[in-house]
Amino acid sequence: MSLKIDLIKDKILSENYFVLRNVTYDLTRRNGEVIRHKREVYDRGNGATILLYNREKKSVVLIRQFRIATWVNGNLEGRLIETCAGLLDDDEPEVCIRKEAVEETGFAVGEVRKVFELYMSPGGVTEIVHFFIAEYSEAQRTGAGGGVEDEDIEVLELPFTQALLMIQTGEIRDGKTVILLQYLQSSGLMP
Repeated sequence: MSLKIDLIKDKILSENYFVLRNVTYDLTRRNGEVIRHKREVYDRGNGATILLYNREKKSVVLIRQFRIATWVNGNLEGRLIETCAGLLDDDEPEVCIRKEAVEETGFAVGEVRKVFELYMSPGGVTEIVHFFIAEYSEAQRTGAGGGVEDEDIEVLELPFTQALLMIQTGEIRDGKTVILLQYLQSSGLMP
């Protein structure tokens, strides 16, 4: 038996940058009991992320950028080491991630492989993130990267083993990045 959801209220609280909603609904449990929930849901759109790796050099390309939410949560510098990522806007996931790779890392990658799509924080955020990997080479560098207009992104080319160690030391704390680095480690793609 599937769950029954009766929407009671769906009120927009903010449309400043993304959409924050206040939602009240009745959830009928499998045993027939009805429970009323009041939740806030943040709709920021869906996104895509990509891990660039080079088998020959045994390296990966990551970025470091300021994230306000981490700063508000006590990260004094507010900067995270991450995989390249962006919101889909009106693009298909692969189109989006190819644009983001050029803008953020400076690499125009060839073949990209989608590995999965995941909800990253389904308790309150609607976003689905599409995860990709792609091999890169120096010949694919088209610019310095660093982002566009309102971004201040540092491009990091790191030995793969160092990136894995940075998860253990806490230098890499971004969920999508940890997932993709561990995927690459378990895939056998990086010798």
